Amino acid sequence: MSTLLQSKTLGVGLGFREPFRSDIFLNRTEIDFLEITADHYFDANEAKQKELELLNENFELIPHGLDLSLGSAEGIDEEYLEKFAELVEFVQPEWFSDHICFTRAGGTNIGHLAPLPFTREAVAVVAANVKKVQRVIETPLILENITYLVRFPSSEMDEAEFLTRIVSETGCGLLLDVTNLYINSQNFAFDWRRFLDGIPTESVVQVHFVGSHRNGKRLIDAHSDKTEEEIWEVFREVCKRTELKGAVLERDGNFPPFDEIVNELRQARTIMQTN
Repeated sequence: MSTLLQSKTLGVGLGFREPFRSDIFLNRTEIDFLEITADHYFDANEAKQKELELLNENFELIPHGLDLSLGSAEGIDEEYLEKFAELVEFVQPEWFSDHICFTRAGGTNIGHLAPLPFTREAVAVVAANVKKVQRVIETPLILENITYLVRFPSSEMDEAEFLTRIVSETGCGLLLDVTNLYINSQNFAFDWRRFLDGIPTESVVQVHFVGSHRNGKRLIDAHSDKTEEEIWEVFREVCKRTELKGAVLERDGNFPPFDEIVNELRQARTIMQTN
């Protein structure tokens, strides 16, 4: 965490998506930084490489990975890690991020972010994989909580303790997705405030936020809805408990007029500045 504590505060950013490309340049003063999906720039063709160069020239960038698979017992894919390292070297970000999950098993990519059992063994696996990443990439890595549809009966602790142990073992900061936290709290009937009580909030470096989406009796993380008041309340509470270095709006679908995006960025900035 010592390196992260020295990282500068970036402010309020937006997850870069191609439909936003023109609008982000027309609204540069409203966007403090961009979070890019790292995987989109691995083995980039000429057009994607030029896009990366353009974004890097005009915005502070934070790479966000999808497939480090930090919870995989088989370890880190070295080829993938090398591509990630090359991107981080090019961008020179304050930090980069990926998820506490696994995406590969038995050499097969399973195509989604799969949850881990909350066990000591899983903590050890994540810690070993993170340490391998840290040996290759010196830039600080921060770790994101995910949504899940099942809880493993083999779990030995709750998620808050699980995250706390991972932070302790790895020295990583947290990318706390407040939407994911709210969704899990509703789907599994727990108090998100007690969850915050149970994690080292001083380790929260960045947050993600976007609206939740209802699918039958469950909420899902569709990244396609406006941030609702219940999630803003989680955001506010996190800001009261720690000094965030960054907050990112993740919108992946059902794109609204960009004025609505700007209004959400402004609301997040106001909350960060007044709490």
